[in-house]
Formats: sequence, structure tokens, C-alpha cells
Amino acid sequence: MGTVHTGDFEDFWDSLSDGVVAIDKSLKIISFSNGAERITGYKTTEAVGLPCRDVFRDDLCEKECPVKKTVERGEVVSNFKMNILTKTEQRIPISVNTAPLKDRNGKIIGVIMAFRDITEVYRLTTSIFRERARLATILNSIADGVFTVDTKWRITEFNPQAETITGYKRSEVIGKHCRSVFKSNICDEECPLRKSIETRNPIFNFETNVVNSKDEIVPISMSSASLVDEEGEIVGGVEIFRDLRPLEILREELGERYSFGNIVGKNAKMQEIYNLLKTVSETSTSVIIQGETGTGKELVAKAIHYNSPRKDKPFVKVSCAALPETLLESELFGYKKGAFTGAMKDKPGRFEIANGGTVFLDEVGEIPIPVQVKLLRVLEEQTFDPLGGTETVKVDVRFIAATNRDLKEAIKKDKFREDLYYRLNVLPVFLPPLRERSDDIPLLIKHFIKEFNEKTGKEIGSVSQEAMDLLLDYTWPGNVRQLENAVEHAFVHCRGDTIQIHHLPEEIKGERKESVEKILQSKHPLDETEKQVILEALRKHNWNKEKTAKLLQISRTTLWRKLKKYKI
Repeated sequence: MGTVHTGDFEDFWDSLSDGVVAIDKSLKIISFSNGAERITGYKTTEAVGLPCRDVFRDDLCEKECPVKKTVERGEVVSNFKMNILTKTEQRIPISVNTAPLKDRNGKIIGVIMAFRDITEVYRLTTSIFRERARLATILNSIADGVFTVDTKWRITEFNPQAETITGYKRSEVIGKHCRSVFKSNICDEECPLRKSIETRNPIFNFETNVVNSKDEIVPISMSSASLVDEEGEIVGGVEIFRDLRPLEILREELGERYSFGNIVGKNAKMQEIYNLLKTVSETSTSVIIQGETGTGKELVAKAIHYNSPRKDKPFVKVSCAALPETLLESELFGYKKGAFTGAMKDKPGRFEIANGGTVFLDEVGEIPIPVQVKLLRVLEEQTFDPLGGTETVKVDVRFIAATNRDLKEAIKKDKFREDLYYRLNVLPVFLPPLRERSDDIPLLIKHFIKEFNEKTGKEIGSVSQEAMDLLLDYTWPGNVRQLENAVEHAFVHCRGDTIQIHHLPEEIKGERKESVEKILQSKHPLDETEKQVILEALRKHNWNKEKTAKLLQISRTTLWRKLKKYKI
């Protein structure tokens, strides 16, 4: 074998990076890394949007596609060998690893695929030892962590990126046993580097965790190969590893599409609300948020404000139901010294305090009619007169109102002014009760568990299947606020890492007993049970019969027959 020049190695190491591709559920490419461009010859602008089979062009794409297997079954595929055609029609062998990309509710929304040109690793195993003298300089330019060991597992090289990932300096680890540095649970039995040395076969993209110098767990992906001398004798091994924390961050960022502000939900109705809120936030138009108690109306109001051009100005909340008429009026409009007994000095009202920002009128349906008249003027003219004042005050405020009442019904009963209703109701937002978006319950529970772990210092990680079934079946009259309280209640009682049924509030545990008892007392308990299951499936899919039939694993004809039978 001829001498390998430094330039050859520099080119080689510069090019030694995995291709990483993100693929959606329809098997179309949505992200394409620099490594993927280098290996395939396609530019990101050419690949993004194409079906992955049009870029990789292998016979296995139609027969044993690892991406399709991951999308359909959620399986992680490791070290899958295939031969692809590059853009220049060159056929090259690659090793593929795939993992499902999931949302916060555990639903598969795509695939992350990492792949490597196998010939590059073979070049590594045959050349690295011969150019040992030049290795240190080359290692300094590699984006991945790289270290080498001798046959006694002592570290002989350790590049700067390895220092960054592990937190150890090269001078601290040279000569040490690699196990004492990485402290991974696979060091004794499943070590990829040991397997590569024993079998002389390289291993690609093996995922595990290591412990850094700060005792923090770091997820990594590693590839390993044996090092041989000119006589073919094994003289050590090399391992290339990369920090997977940026990938975890990417997954979290993709999951962020299920939230807006502090609102959590992936339900179709909530997705529509997110889109509406983004549009609403960009304007200064009045908004009225309607929904049952506990659905998160204040969170929506804050999301609108803090994503609007007014986000740096005050957000002032007024609890209309908590104040009597006289006090509410002085709170809203303020007063001047001497306006009434006890008015010893001027006091600005909520409108004046919120100037430039947003006023949130919570439970606006409880405002007395006389105050509604004055409120209408502020909405229309952005002016008002403080109590006892002689000069009109000009303000610039946006109004967001919220109510759990039927304001149209209140108008019929002369409890709410019609002109004020239409002035507020320019952009209505309707928040669905939790019982109509039960598919959001696991996502919300995960969100609250994370919050309470941070507050309490506990490390509760999950909810048992039995407890989750109970939470999914509950009707939640108090909506999201009640669910949050239930999780907090469970945190108080849970001493382990999993929330069980006995940790939940009695009102939740009791509802199932009452429901089952009611069904058992009916004339036809089994029929009643089937009816309730069908109703729940219909509600889950917003009365879409095709999706409901699929969920129940019956034909649409059978579903129609049962709907007729139970008069649904």
C-alpha cells in the first residue's frame, strides 16, 4: 500500500460525518444535513420535499425500507446495509440507522435517519495506524469526538471534541482505561469497541449514555473499528462518537408545534385555535374568549398579549366577578382626590395603568349594566373620565374579554348590552372543554408532571396504565384546571416514580364506580357498555364515522347498523 499523504487524511477526516435526514410520515424529506449532501451528491434544496426513495434509489426502498418500518411500527433500525445510487449514478454501500420522531404524546410524526458511507470507515481501519504521527493535528479538526486505545484499553489519543463532550482534558485521560473515563453501563458486556476489536468488524451508530466530568448523563452515538498494523495484527481500536443532545433539542423543537404560549394541546380543535391565535396576536382588535370554567381562558389571553406588538407593555387583569359595582367602577376608571369619602389622593384606574398594553376583562358577563355603558365608550373612543375628574383621559389599550356565560342569552334577559357584546366580539375564540379533547389528556399530564417535578424536586416519570385509563375516562367538569389539581394531588401522595390509581383524588376514582354501577343496573348491561364505547369513540373523532369505525376495528356498515340499533 502506498504512502498516505497528510492532504489525503485531511480530506478524509473533513469528510467523515454521518448523513442525517429527517423524514415525515408520508416519507418525504424535510431536512437534509451537510453530510447527506456530501454522500449522496444532492443539495438540500434538491432533496427537501422529495420522497426519500427518489434520493436514495435502492431496490430495498420498495421491499425492506427501514424508514417505512420505523414509521409504521415505531421500530428502531440499526446497522441496516443497503446500496444507494448517488446523484452521479455511483453505487455506494451505506449503513443506515433509523429512529422514530415522536410528539409529546408519543405519536410518531416522522423518522430521523442517520447513514454513513461504509467505505470511509474501512479507509479509517486500514490507514489510521500508519499515519499515527500526523493523527493529533488531524483529530483537532474533526467535528465528532474521537479517541483511540491500545490492546490494554488505555487511551492513546483524545481529540478536542472528545474533550468538549466529556468535559475531560486530553492530559487527564491519556494512559487511562477508557472505562474509567466514559463510565457507561455497556463498558463490560456490550462495548462496541471491544466487539470491533474481537471481530475486526466496524460497528456504526451505536447509541448509549456516558457520564461526563460533571456527573451529567450525555446521550451519544458511537461508531468503532479495530486498528491494524502493516502485518495485519490488531494494535488497538478507534471510536468516533457524537453528542446527541442537539438531536434531542431538535425533537423538542418539533414538539413545540403543539403549543402556543403556555397552552398545551395537539387536538384538532386546539390546532385550529393556535392558528387563530397567531393571526389574532398580530392585531389590536378586541377579542372575546368563551369557554367553561378551567379551560384556560386567561392563558389564551396572555398568549395573545405576549405574542403581540404590545408584549413589552402592561397586561392588566380585571376580575369583574370579584368586585362590587362601585368598587369595579373606581378600579377601572380611577378617581381623583375628594371624589368620595376616603379618596385622599388621586388613583389611576386599570385602563390608565394598561396604557399601550392590554386589559383583560375576566368574566365580563358579570359587569353591571351601568358600568357596561361607560365601558362601551372606552372601547369606541379610547377615552374615559375618572371619578370626580374634570378632564377626559385618552388611552391606547387593547381589550380581551373572557366569559363562561352565554352572553346571547344574557342579552335576551337584559343582563348584557347587545352593542357592547358586538363591540367585544370582533374576534371570538371558543375553547373546547377537556371532555371534547380527551386525546390531549396524556400530553397535559406530561406537561404538569414536568412542572411539578421542577417545583417539588421529585422525579416522577410516568402514570400507570390503570391510572391513565381512569383519567381518560373521567368527564372533567373543572377542565384543565381540575386536571392540574389532580396531578398535584397525586404528587403529594406519590412516594415512587409512577403515579398509581390510589394516588388520585377520590372524586375521580369514584366516578368510574358510579358509572359502572349505573350500567350494571340497566336492563341490558352489555348493550349499554357497547353504546357508551361507540359514543366515546365518536366524540374522540368529532363524530367522524370513518375514523370511528377504524378505531373500533369494525366496518362502516357495522357501525351504521349499531348506530341505528342504539338510536345514536
